[in-house]
Amino acid sequence: MQIANQFEVAQPTEAVWDFFGNVPQVAACLPGAELSTDLGDDRYGGTVSIGLGPIKLDFDGSAEITDRDPDARTISVSASGTDRKGRGQATLALDASLAPTAGGTAVDVAMDLQLSGPAAQYGRGLVGDITAVLLEDFAANVQNRLAAIAEGRDPDEVEQVQAAGGLAIGVRAAGMGLARVVRRLALPYRPEAV
Repeated sequence: MQIANQFEVAQPTEAVWDFFGNVPQVAACLPGAELSTDLGDDRYGGTVSIGLGPIKLDFDGSAEITDRDPDARTISVSASGTDRKGRGQATLALDASLAPTAGGTAVDVAMDLQLSGPAAQYGRGLVGDITAVLLEDFAANVQNRLAAIAEGRDPDEVEQVQAAGGLAIGVRAAGMGLARVVRRLALPYRPEAV
């Protein structure tokens, strides 16, 4: 499933690029993610936990930076994981690019997410909405950590957005889905041309 999103951080592009080069800092911004092992050669091991109501998915996996272009300010990551209870797998190919804006830096993210097992049954809409919620939280965490670095504070002491889980993520994702339905209903009816 293809998912694209964009967010902006109020920091210069050079500072954001340097931040994205520090994989442990970036991983600390991902709600529910924990980087546990540096495997060398831009490869890392870790876990991702996402809860949605009674469903909790805990993936053990690895991620690898497959391409990094400092001139174009682009980075590509390949990741995969297996649910700890053997209920499914996830693979992700992610491309991110940075571009300066009047207020800071735009971060464009394009993902190809493939799920198997229980998570796959939720469908494109819900998975896309949950991913959008996670990216919003990721963007807030990136902004908070970059602001701390710019102010000379320890970014590890910055308050993080809550990890993805439970009712909160479900309500936010459901709100996005409801907004999508309302937008469709608001479109004027256009009968087919005869």
